[in-house]
Amino acid sequence: MSDPQPSGLGTIAFLGPEGTFAHAAVRQLPAAARATLLPLGTVTLAIDAVRAGQADAALVPLENSVEGAVPATLDELANGEALVIADEVYLRVAFELMARPGTRLADLHSVATHPHAEAQVRRWLMAHLPGVQVSLVGSTAGAVQAVAAGEFDAAVGAAVAGELYGLDVVAHDIADSEGAVTRFVLLERPGPPAAPTGNDRTSLVAYLRDDHSGALLELLGEFAARGVNLTRIESRPTKGRMGHYCFSIDCEGHVTDQRVGDALAALHRVCADVRYLGSYPRRDGAQGPVPVGRSDRSFTDARDWLARIRAKGGS
Repeated sequence: MSDPQPSGLGTIAFLGPEGTFAHAAVRQLPAAARATLLPLGTVTLAIDAVRAGQADAALVPLENSVEGAVPATLDELANGEALVIADEVYLRVAFELMARPGTRLADLHSVATHPHAEAQVRRWLMAHLPGVQVSLVGSTAGAVQAVAAGEFDAAVGAAVAGELYGLDVVAHDIADSEGAVTRFVLLERPGPPAAPTGNDRTSLVAYLRDDHSGALLELLGEFAARGVNLTRIESRPTKGRMGHYCFSIDCEGHVTDQRVGDALAALHRVCADVRYLGSYPRRDGAQGPVPVGRSDRSFTDARDWLARIRAKGGS
């Protein structure tokens, strides 16, 4: 079965301006060819555009293989008006050091970039540009624009941004770790999940009840008991009292899978709250085999067996 793609997306917001890695990622979506792309200055603005009805969807970064989670995205998904993830995009990230034409490496005194980009090129900058002032801005493309306007000497970002805004590459592929990848998620207003593909991911946020011994183990045990593999778990403060956290979770499978649905229902019983964030095609590999006794058929057989016991006794 082919993966279903979001349809009817008239406007897709993304972290702009044009030339960001988010811009490169959104162009990978099949729906983008028929949609209006709306660049906005921050992740929060892109998400708010969906909540306000100004955009049908927003593509925003969720995590990076080097720097980890993007807190702004996690916090927006955990708080405010609920949205769901409809799809995901993986983008290999290659960083270029760019400056106005004629600029040499020795001429640089200031560099601008996004915080996540800076974290991935920090040691290169320390080794090759010691003492240079590094400024953090809202996006890598915004940094390139600022260099073109004369505000900084150089910017770290995607090569396409330099092409768009007339900069030359001074140093190529300067990441501290090779093969960095950023995962982007496509957010929409809540609606029925797409049909399962057989290689899906489900996302949610779980809020623990008042702290007690083994609370996190209890949460994890609901997945383990049903053979549901977690692919990501992140803790984030609830914005309330000190020491109170929620957990942003990705797991293998689709909410219509019996074992996944049963795990979510169990979490609803033991957690203070559970926010469902969507079931959607997985784009980074194959789902593992369903453990023995955890298939949909096994759940159905077990319920039928229990119904017979309750109705007639015996096995």
